[in-house]
Amino acid sequence: MTTIRNVVLVHGGFVDGSGWQGVHGELTRDGFRVHIVQNPTLSLEDDVAVTRRVLDGLDGPAVLVGHSYGGVVISEAGTHPNVTSLVYIAAFAPDNGESVSALIGGSPAPPILPPREGFLFLDRDTFAASFAADLPGQVAAFMADSQVPWGVDAFGGSVTEPAWRHKPSWYLVATEDLMIPPPAQRMMAERAGAKVVEVIGSHAVYVSQPAAVADLIREAAI
Repeated sequence: MTTIRNVVLVHGGFVDGSGWQGVHGELTRDGFRVHIVQNPTLSLEDDVAVTRRVLDGLDGPAVLVGHSYGGVVISEAGTHPNVTSLVYIAAFAPDNGESVSALIGGSPAPPILPPREGFLFLDRDTFAASFAADLPGQVAAFMADSQVPWGVDAFGGSVTEPAWRHKPSWYLVATEDLMIPPPAQRMMAERAGAKVVEVIGSHAVYVSQPAAVADLIREAAI
């Protein structure tokens, strides 16, 4: 069996790629070449283009991984010829024509605040409880204070042809997630025909449990 050595990690809304540091450490110790996509999260089209530029620069095939809104990005960008498999980490896995907006039923709901000048933010006071309940308080507070504005065009961006229809996928369900309900995660994973693992963790499971996330990525690399 051939093991894929490239892994491309795509973050979601409200955060940047630094949250992947623990997963990066786990995988690089095993000899993987890990690439962190820094999406501006202004629009889906732009984030897909940024991700594809990273994929263009690889020297071989890769596992493409997305957390949260990053799942929308990898669903669209994952048709790239360098992508062999997809890994969704507590992520949206849209079908043709679907967006985050469509999957959650339209308008942003608490703890997402109403749009401000075309951008979305999470309520700072409830960020820890809703997004990162299993992280140390200081870490969750820093994440709340360092939020990246999430563009409403990214929130509403629709997938045209989901890569999971053509490539094998894996899905990590975070059972304590208060941002994407676990039943919705299971539905999307089943629809995508993904191999599923469940981990007791918050929406920030990629930060709180990097070893479990890395284990699933290793599985997808074989």
